[in-house]
Amino acid sequence: MSTATDSHQGSKHASRQIPIVCPGHTRPLAELEFCEVNDKDETRTFLVSACHDKMPMLRDASTGDWIGTFVGHKGAVWSCKLDPLGLLAGTASGDFSVRVWDAITGATLFTFQHKHIVKTVDFSKDSKRLATGGHEGILRVYDLQQPNKDPMMIPQSTEKKIHITKSLWLDKSTVLAAGSDGAVRFWDVDAPDGGKLLRTFTVGAEVRDMELKNVPNRGTILTVASGDKVYCFDVDKNELMKEHKLPIHFREEGGASLHPSGTKFIAGGSDLWVRVFDFESGGEIECHKGHHGPVRCLRYAPDGKTYATGSEDGTIRLWKTDV
Repeated sequence: MSTATDSHQGSKHASRQIPIVCPGHTRPLAELEFCEVNDKDETRTFLVSACHDKMPMLRDASTGDWIGTFVGHKGAVWSCKLDPLGLLAGTASGDFSVRVWDAITGATLFTFQHKHIVKTVDFSKDSKRLATGGHEGILRVYDLQQPNKDPMMIPQSTEKKIHITKSLWLDKSTVLAAGSDGAVRFWDVDAPDGGKLLRTFTVGAEVRDMELKNVPNRGTILTVASGDKVYCFDVDKNELMKEHKLPIHFREEGGASLHPSGTKFIAGGSDLWVRVFDFESGGEIECHKGHHGPVRCLRYAPDGKTYATGSEDGTIRLWKTDV
């Protein structure tokens, strides 16, 4: 049973939605990411999941059907991404390593050793480079065309150690690194001196999640989940658009994802509910029950028709946006 509430109007009405349940993982989920691949006349969307059970998985995003598991990590996997072409997978793990996989065969192509837990990984837009970050507080950028070459290494601060929680490529030369100090730093990784800080967005607590989305007529929006708030930044105008306080918090895990239309967002964290909020007002539109543990990660599909949630209960659930 799930209920939909409007916290601003104070009215309540019931809605029922039974999501697709995707079993397979045995420990809490850590990250979910969709990847839309256009191949000739066919467009196919995949879903990858990172999990504490050391076994990142690849699924068909429409049905939730399992396609394969990337086997090899010795510690919890905190991040899993596909490259834009859907040919490579990257994973970041608590075993102090990042792996790059052949997404078709599941074979390990490269293993990049780190000196501490790695929390995040992301491919560049051209699939030629890989950004990583974690408890060392160093943003690394690997050249996948020269995998034996030492990576570019960019410490987030010379004064104190800052854990990197998430990293994202904005464009061909800019990488965003989110930190435990509540800062999202924009780095020019093609700068002559090996990484130039371009600007910083600051939020009130450690960044738990961040997502970039190109929204029609609005440009690029950065959505950040931190503390008990969701922040939306206009990247092009370099300004904060929205700051919404939510009835949940992101102090341990959780996240938020903006709908492709830019009109609403989903969020989950400190409880078992999956909530949908209005972008403009921050008012709660829907609230869905289904998971048996706190919600740890969630993302809208590229077409916005569905969204995926991952929980401490070890399941992924696929929900319809409009029922």
